[in-house]
Amino acid sequence: MRILFGMLLVISFSASGCAQPAGEVSLENKIGQMLMVGFRGTEIDAGNPIVEDIRDRNIGGVILFDYDVPSQHPLRNIQSADQVKRLTEQLQHLASTPLFIGIDQEGGQVIRLKPRFGFPQTVSAHYLGTVNNPDTTQLHATQQARLLDQLGFNVNFAPVVDLNTNPENPVIGKLDRSYSADPEVVTTHARIVAREHLKAGVIPVLKHFPGHGSAWNDSHKGIADVTETWQQVELEPYANLIASDSIPAVMTAHVFNAKLDSTYPATLSSPVLDELLRDRLSFEGLIFSDDMQMQAIRSQYGLETALKQAINAGVDILVFANNSVFEEDIAERAISVISRMVERGEISRTTIEDSYKRIMRIKSTFE
Repeated sequence: MRILFGMLLVISFSASGCAQPAGEVSLENKIGQMLMVGFRGTEIDAGNPIVEDIRDRNIGGVILFDYDVPSQHPLRNIQSADQVKRLTEQLQHLASTPLFIGIDQEGGQVIRLKPRFGFPQTVSAHYLGTVNNPDTTQLHATQQARLLDQLGFNVNFAPVVDLNTNPENPVIGKLDRSYSADPEVVTTHARIVAREHLKAGVIPVLKHFPGHGSAWNDSHKGIADVTETWQQVELEPYANLIASDSIPAVMTAHVFNAKLDSTYPATLSSPVLDELLRDRLSFEGLIFSDDMQMQAIRSQYGLETALKQAINAGVDILVFANNSVFEEDIAERAISVISRMVERGEISRTTIEDSYKRIMRIKSTFE
């Protein structure tokens, strides 16, 4: 698929796939577009809960994994290239509005398309930053982006633009996910990766805003407090890339930084997302949450509080990966909870409408 960014056409789709005015779309269907959900299965049959989520609840996207963490099963959604291509085609066929089909394919240790499934070997961001040769990065980025496009993916949660300020960070530095501690090196290589993804029609998602590189603990397991370790320099790759490139999407970090918000972690923080990312850095693209089921959020906040804070902070797409815990009814529950909060005035209709328009602006640019 090819995506032509910058077009301002805002449309929506009826069940038959025909364009209709955005004002005729129900509140629930607009909320559905704000959800990206993980599911189980290497193929789709009528009994899979994801079918109802796509057809009846109008969810905006799905995310695929190679390994099922809750059941510790080595097979989740990915088995081979031919199988993945069939699966993404099945998923898109179910949707009246084109789906975002996402994956974490960073390279190195964080990949879902693994060699054991017949996919090519990849290199890490740390390797590319150490080599520091733009041609090398372009070669690897081009190969990766073209593969994703061929398989039917249109969203990749990469590149990581966290600075490697703490090499002992268990989920960034220790996994070689950062290009460098130098923001200019990070910017150079992230720019190449983003550009090659866009050329292939795959949306690159910069992560994890406003910076996860200095953390000492893993936000998959609990709140990562970076108050004493985070530095302003961690914003530089975002500022550089947003100012000079067509960056369509950014993912939040579940990090707490009392210097930016004394109450909430970044994913739930209006000062971080609305004021810092939107206003100060002038970002106009999509804001994806990191997985809302990670312990940093799940163990600290109930579903209602997490949804209300994230949406009011500025998150456009709430990711429920269903791979920390598995909740097959999470889309139905989330839509119900958000709808009630809109009716009660705890989330404004304008906020939902703004996110919906941003989502549809990107989706309406597919060739």
